Amino acid sequence: MRRARPSLRSLRSPRRPRLWFEILLIGVSYWLYSLVRNAVPEQKAAALRNADWIWSLEHTFGLAFEETVNRAVNSVTWLIVSMNYYYATLHFIVTIGVLIWLFRRHPGRYAAARLILFATTAVALLGYYVFPLAPPRLMRGGGFIDTVMLHQTWGSMASGNFKHMSNQYAAMPSMHIGWSLWCGLTMCVLATAPWARILGALYPVATLVVIVATANHFWLDAVGGMACLTFGIALSYAWYGSLPHRLPKRVQRPGAARLRALRRPPARAPRLGPRADTSTSPAGTGTPGD
Repeated sequence: MRRARPSLRSLRSPRRPRLWFEILLIGVSYWLYSLVRNAVPEQKAAALRNADWIWSLEHTFGLAFEETVNRAVNSVTWLIVSMNYYYATLHFIVTIGVLIWLFRRHPGRYAAARLILFATTAVALLGYYVFPLAPPRLMRGGGFIDTVMLHQTWGSMASGNFKHMSNQYAAMPSMHIGWSLWCGLTMCVLATAPWARILGALYPVATLVVIVATANHFWLDAVGGMACLTFGIALSYAWYGSLPHRLPKRVQRPGAARLRALRRPPARAPRLGPRADTSTSPAGTGTPGD
């Protein structure tokens, strides 16, 4: 038991990330996430019932605006096509870019921030199992437009030519919102350049508009993504005892301080003043011991 405590303490302490390990971890983690997400049974009947329930609930709140946004944006071809590509690509590009930026500029905070992202994604898998949900574009008798199918744009794993490679009924929670909000908060808290903070604040807002305009999610799916992110933040805080931005920006390699101390030249002894001649006593008649 005595040996376990220092080991656990060392695991919970920020450490310098290793590039090869991070590449392997991210690759394997995303592969497992995709495998599990797509292994969730496509419970079409339940997913369609849940979609009708969500749509009815939003009408009760007076906030069922997704169809209006979907049709309005679809009337501007260049805008909706741009949003289709945004939905298909930036979800991955921006998230990986923020991870790389953290690795290079904030290595001491990287592991805690990465844990938030991984925990957010992991708990989202539970939502796909317990609450299958059809996206608005797949609702029966709905007036939503599948913008990828209509404009034949490339890239969406949830529509068009790639629809058989992804679970069509895993819309709740929205990881587009979970990941974009993680990116935005990370940039707002850690970036020093004002333009980077502004982009960080705008990114999740723009993503919310995109997922609604392309009819891939209800706005309540975004709330689910925020809840998953909240869980990820709480787990990271419980493990590291602090939020990422409160951790040291950089972490020294083990033994680095000791190595610098060994390389440092030894301090020279201070030079003393001229020594007094004590060969004779003050009287000049004997030795100091007389």
